[in-house]
Amino acid sequence: MTKPAPHFFTQLPAQMALALMLGAITVSGFAPDYFALLPLLTLAALFLLWSRAASPRAAAYTGLAFGLGFFGAGVSWVYVSIHEFGGMPVSLAVIATFLFCLVLSLFPATVGMLQAGPGGLSKRRALLLIPALWVLAEWVKGWLFTGFPWLSLGYSQVAMSPLAGFAPLLGVYGVSLVAAICAGALALLADARLRRLGKAAMVLPATLIVVLAAAGFALKQVEWVKPVGAPITVSLLQGNIPQEMKWREDKAQSTLQAYMAMTLASTGRLTVLPETALPMFLHNLPLSYLEMLADHGRDMGGDVLVGVPEYAEGRNYYNSVLSLGGGPVQAYRKVHLVPFGEFIPFKPLFGWIVQVLHIPLSDFTRGVAVQPPLRSAGQKIAMAICYEDVFGEELIRQLPEATLLVNVSNDAWFGNTAAPWQHLQISQMRALETGRTMLRATNTGITAIIDQHGEVVKRAREFAATRLEGEAQGFSGATPFVQWGNWPMLGLVALLLAVNWLAGKMIGGRSGKKPGRQGG
Repeated sequence: MTKPAPHFFTQLPAQMALALMLGAITVSGFAPDYFALLPLLTLAALFLLWSRAASPRAAAYTGLAFGLGFFGAGVSWVYVSIHEFGGMPVSLAVIATFLFCLVLSLFPATVGMLQAGPGGLSKRRALLLIPALWVLAEWVKGWLFTGFPWLSLGYSQVAMSPLAGFAPLLGVYGVSLVAAICAGALALLADARLRRLGKAAMVLPATLIVVLAAAGFALKQVEWVKPVGAPITVSLLQGNIPQEMKWREDKAQSTLQAYMAMTLASTGRLTVLPETALPMFLHNLPLSYLEMLADHGRDMGGDVLVGVPEYAEGRNYYNSVLSLGGGPVQAYRKVHLVPFGEFIPFKPLFGWIVQVLHIPLSDFTRGVAVQPPLRSAGQKIAMAICYEDVFGEELIRQLPEATLLVNVSNDAWFGNTAAPWQHLQISQMRALETGRTMLRATNTGITAIIDQHGEVVKRAREFAATRLEGEAQGFSGATPFVQWGNWPMLGLVALLLAVNWLAGKMIGGRSGKKPGRQGG
């Protein structure tokens, strides 16, 4: 008897091609498109592909292809940073970008390999094992080799999704976990094998989606924090200094003049300048210039936050923000530096990159890990410089004492790509997690005011020199995420894995056989 030909989607090349497309499409679920449902659908399709993989190796290759599509489409702006602004030759920049995306793709590849097992897409694999492994991989990606938590699944749910209600409770990875469980339930509803078992088999996944969506909606109604004091007026400055001009000595004076003029025209009690807005070391700035900034802050009854590189003892220099005005001079020094952009890891091995990349001040020193909030304009401000607000578990070190969040950034490095929008979405999540207003002052965009619910109240137009004037409300209190960080999320992941293992043991015991690899 002739063996039937395998189904098209059980063939590895077809699986990888489809996974690649699914990964690329998933990016539209994130900013600037904000199609929150899309990542759940594409992830559900990936789960189904994994259930048809012939072996753990095939599942790993399918996950790798999904990752290449996802990160290739989602973080290809790395090429713009290292080639157009970093000066790396085209060929090297293409190779570096591909290798970066390939390394990130190893995480979904690992999930694919670990979840593989006999028996198709069972309920415990779709609802327990794969979601737990997916989020565990995201969490590891967020700290391994200093971390790159960009495009974590939870960020896609920050706007217009009921699942955003889980953010103050469990943080972005907790939202990822709930979203992955929903994706697993959708995969079960779409699985032909399960549908053949009748409507009764569909009840659990359908009910689970409804319950999680309803719970998320209910959680969005909870006020975890309370307002403290009256709102303050704020002025967020966007200088729109082209990256290729920012560090040129012949342009420094015009940059200083532009920011001084914008500051003096500002009406906010708190005025915020972007990251390294003043393109020279603090000790090289005229004292009269700093005094004028401080005088303006005092005149407004508040303070001016200024991004400036700061030279300190020895050969150390810092990416800093100073508070000048009515209170004493204070400084926040950036802690979480960008590899290869702000420091060179493993210098004996990678020191040559400094010669290839034309990045000024590419060897900053880290600030002290735990720094108190800045006391400015009657508020206690939790600072994050650029990339730092990607790390929610680090930002909460300044909470619950802080009443406001401020992120200063120079996203000009990304050019006209999706990266500034993705960064804005990340800031929305930080506001949601902490129950705090987030103020963003950037060089070229996106400068914005985000309320404690993660909604963008006001934003400036990209690539325009402008002031964004508005109000910001301070808050006190602590969300569960501020109190406990990622521990509850990790506890849930451990619980799902334990239940999956116990269920496998029970199934194996009833059948009189040892259970196969996870997920059967």
